[in-house]
Amino acid sequence: MQHALILIECQNEWLSPTGKLQHLIEDKALFDLSVQNIGKVLHHARAIKMPIAHVGLRFQKGYPELANGKSGLHKAIPIFGTFPVGESGSEFYEAFKPQADEFIVTGRTGASGFAGSNLDIWLRNHKIEDIYIVGYATHVCVESTLREAHDKGYNPVLISDATAAFNQMQQDYVLTQVVHHFGEAVNTASFLKL
Repeated sequence: MQHALILIECQNEWLSPTGKLQHLIEDKALFDLSVQNIGKVLHHARAIKMPIAHVGLRFQKGYPELANGKSGLHKAIPIFGTFPVGESGSEFYEAFKPQADEFIVTGRTGASGFAGSNLDIWLRNHKIEDIYIVGYATHVCVESTLREAHDKGYNPVLISDATAAFNQMQQDYVLTQVVHHFGEAVNTASFLKL
């Protein structure tokens, strides 16, 4: 059985001091802890030669991929002006930049890392069944990816302290009320024993 690590939106929009989403973060300690733990998880995955995929968001000028969305993220992303192609916010955060042998997912247009992207075909071509998920935000794109991974037949594992939501209440809700329906959760210390 093959495993892979999936990094969701480890991009400057979330993690750089100039990122457009920084002002929405209510619990900075939660985010700081997630950054430390993503670093540990990524280092370990590389050391044990685990396949790694980087899932970001990047939109063309004017956000044509979102088709003038009237609600939800399709409406909010253009309003906030987040993740535009060619700008710093859509670039991967320096500490987590993909290495040459790591997969960069393309085509994504929705909350789930699978939405419109080539993630599913990459996982299937590499016969990956268990996917470990880290990144942002736990209650939106991480949760959406977890749910869709489950529905596509994968065994998704959320690394609980290597993800973050805007606040602890959102984080706790996903971990206590959602994850067990669609996969499982482990902490960074458990992942480092693989």
